Amino acid sequence: MGWVRSRFALAVVAGLAPGVALGADLPIPAPASPAPAAASSDWIVTLGTVVEEGPAWPGAPNRDLLFWGWPIIAIHKPGTLPYYWSGADAAGFPVLDLTQFKVGPAFRFVQERRASSYAGLNGLDNVNWAFLAGGFAEYWAVPWLRLRGELLQGFNGETGLTGNIFLDAVIPAGPFRFGVGPRVTFQTAAAVSPYFNVTPAEAITSGLPTYSTSGGFYSWGVGGKVDYFINQQWAVYGFTEFARISGSPANSPIVTMRGTPDQLTFGLGASYSFSMKPLW
Repeated sequence: MGWVRSRFALAVVAGLAPGVALGADLPIPAPASPAPAAASSDWIVTLGTVVEEGPAWPGAPNRDLLFWGWPIIAIHKPGTLPYYWSGADAAGFPVLDLTQFKVGPAFRFVQERRASSYAGLNGLDNVNWAFLAGGFAEYWAVPWLRLRGELLQGFNGETGLTGNIFLDAVIPAGPFRFGVGPRVTFQTAAAVSPYFNVTPAEAITSGLPTYSTSGGFYSWGVGGKVDYFINQQWAVYGFTEFARISGSPANSPIVTMRGTPDQLTFGLGASYSFSMKPLW
């Protein structure tokens, strides 16, 4: 499940500009202890980290897991909650922010698939790491409903296009903020073939039948996330993402004989916020 299993090493999960989405313009819960009020012109900078556990390679069985982490870096306005992000989002930040509509660059890093590390990959070739770069667009139809689309071009290990569509209902409830919604992913043959093809040479060394993957519909799934704002400084996060590999990749013997189409990812994180004068 390469579209959720790895993150850009310098992930920016919220806009590096003072604008925030309409769905994030919600009152911050009262802090547990008094804190100095930030001036309306200040930035609220949020720094933190997230740790995830998920499939070690696209189509991996549930026993083959990988742990990874990535930083949270965000800036938002005083008096609002930080910009909303789901566990499936690629890293990115808005360069055009019209409150309800946002557009910006998006990035993702996919780790190397090393055959010697997992029994399910015995006899298969390694797949180099990949860097995906492109853009995203978000539209908040109403204050609690986010539609996000991403289009990413792969480089190095995979060289095709990946398209993601996410829909999230984002509901505040006191110090909590809940998000849940469906996901679908489309990929070209150049994006999926490194992970799901079995070449004649690999068929000899692995014992699997040869297979050639075509592009198109890659997966469907659902994700959920809970944000808990302890006070004005501290917040914790928990999320899970489920994806069901479908279409041509799901019929690959790498999935049917060595792995599973059901891919689960879990994540936990924490962050600290503080005010500062704008840098520009």
